[in-house]
Amino acid sequence: MSDQPPMAPRNNGAPDFKPLLHPAMARNYGRWKDHQILGRGVYRHIAENGEELFTVRAGSPRMLSVHKVRRICDIADKYCEGHLRFTTRNNIEFLLTNPDDVEPLIREIEDILEMPVGGTGHSISNILHTQGWLHCNLPGTDASGSVKAIMDTLIEEFRATDLPQRLKISASCCQINCGAHADIAVILQHHHPPKLDHERIRSCELPKVVTICPVAAIRPARHDGRDTVEVVEEKCMYCGACHGQCAGLEIRDAETDTLAIWVGGKSANTRKGPSFMRLATFGLPNNPPRWPEVSGAVRRVVDAWKDGAREYERVGEWIERVGWKHFFEATGFEFTKYHIDNYRFARTTFNTSSQVRR
Repeated sequence: MSDQPPMAPRNNGAPDFKPLLHPAMARNYGRWKDHQILGRGVYRHIAENGEELFTVRAGSPRMLSVHKVRRICDIADKYCEGHLRFTTRNNIEFLLTNPDDVEPLIREIEDILEMPVGGTGHSISNILHTQGWLHCNLPGTDASGSVKAIMDTLIEEFRATDLPQRLKISASCCQINCGAHADIAVILQHHHPPKLDHERIRSCELPKVVTICPVAAIRPARHDGRDTVEVVEEKCMYCGACHGQCAGLEIRDAETDTLAIWVGGKSANTRKGPSFMRLATFGLPNNPPRWPEVSGAVRRVVDAWKDGAREYERVGEWIERVGWKHFFEATGFEFTKYHIDNYRFARTTFNTSSQVRR
């Protein structure tokens, strides 16, 4: 026997999710035979033993008050044995086993919670976005606010079931792009190198500040006899990664920051595998609280895709088939020299897929 005291329980990382599963899901874990989309926002999963589990999906604004969360939980207690879950796109999924409760649940979600039901199948799911002004330490815009404005514009596509394919949208409040690749992505753009505040830089870990720059535009320097850094402006691509490491390199500028729309990104390995996004339009005003120019640009891409895509074609697959010339004609976006990728560290081929090349 060891004389060492027992180790403390693990208290970091994600908790074990299994105790939190709906009882029907726990009983049939790993034993699901099939699933079906019954209608707008409603799934039915069928287990090998014939047991059924229904899911009703609602779109949330992500930023919820305590009172709103309590009302959501009250409805989950009433219909779902107290079980619900939030998806990575901040949809709320209510889980229940009684098919007779599906329609009453939908009515209460829409009438009492005032949340739309949808986002399943060939529709627009809720928009994945970054933290915005409320939580992030380096946003140049408010992703949460712009997403609310965009979803107000696209609410019928959230409720729809007849789009060519599913449509995923993301929004990022800085160029680090935590919002990830998507069929349509809204990303902030900075337009000048960071402004140095040497007093604030003193409190930063300079090796990290230097190494975080992807283009080696930051290097050690001396200022007033103290260690600091300097920026090689001709190398800087205004990504803002340094600002995330050190507040003394301020890159945000309310007068010059703009937003850009990127299209054609995909993470799934289905069909032709994952793909990177490409620039569609840029220079859109960072114009809170409703960002009308951004919402209008996203609307133009969605309408062009709906009109021209074949069934099951994602946005990038549609563009690849019809060509970029037709994409710019269909959307009315201007094609400029900035749409040509001449980034010096770019590669001709990126291994983005788990599919095997021949």
